[in-house]
Amino acid sequence: MTRCALVVTTHERPDALSRVLASVVQQSRPPDELIVAEDGTDAATAAAIERFAASASCLVQHLRQPYEGFRAGRIRNAAVAATRCDYVVLLDGDMVAHPRFVEDHLALARPGYYSQGTRILLGREATRRLLVADGPLPRFTSAGLGGLRRAYSVRAPALAAHLRGQANAFVAVKSCNQGFWRDDLLAVNGFDEAMTGWGAEDKELCARLDNAGVRRQTLLFAAIAFHLAHTPAARTSADANRARWLDTVRSGRRRCAVGIDGHVRH
Repeated sequence: MTRCALVVTTHERPDALSRVLASVVQQSRPPDELIVAEDGTDAATAAAIERFAASASCLVQHLRQPYEGFRAGRIRNAAVAATRCDYVVLLDGDMVAHPRFVEDHLALARPGYYSQGTRILLGREATRRLLVADGPLPRFTSAGLGGLRRAYSVRAPALAAHLRGQANAFVAVKSCNQGFWRDDLLAVNGFDEAMTGWGAEDKELCARLDNAGVRRQTLLFAAIAFHLAHTPAARTSADANRARWLDTVRSGRRRCAVGIDGHVRH
């Protein structure tokens, strides 16, 4: 049986993280391991994780690093190095998972592919309802889902399997909801830690996977997660990071110089 690590990335938003962890408890197929990858050292975040771990049915790890600007790629690399599970699912700490989220990721995983999940953007009011007293997940008819993504809330795994190639054209690469074979991440050395600040570190990683022959499949209508509204991160590094991503596409580069191998214990 494929063993799965769920890596939840967070930064100073314990209310959202607590709601995400509550959705982990409800999984039809729980992860074998949960790793909370914290970009920072927030006391309220640590307390939320401790409360969850006290009654969790799976192994829980809390990894953290001093906050020196957005370095989500680095803490994700540390999480991948820390697990020995076969499959790694990335989920942001503001993405509340459908109860069959992990089940769908594993059912649709294929050798030679990485999986891109979708996110359903919630407005402020829908976010408030979901955060208050562990409110119920939105439905197709709920207010505040926004535009085309309302349709993404419909779970239809058979349709997802049928469309997983064609759906690549409709969903952008985003690390808030992705699944990878751990060995594939090790082969390309994970996220490029030379890329700091928000923007394109996920696209650059996936470009190296593509260059290495690991193809993308998009899980439309499966592996559903709801994105809690928040103030956008600063975009000061976006142009430089985009340029590095496009250089990877042009050059055919398969490995980054500074990545997972800096976190592997020998």
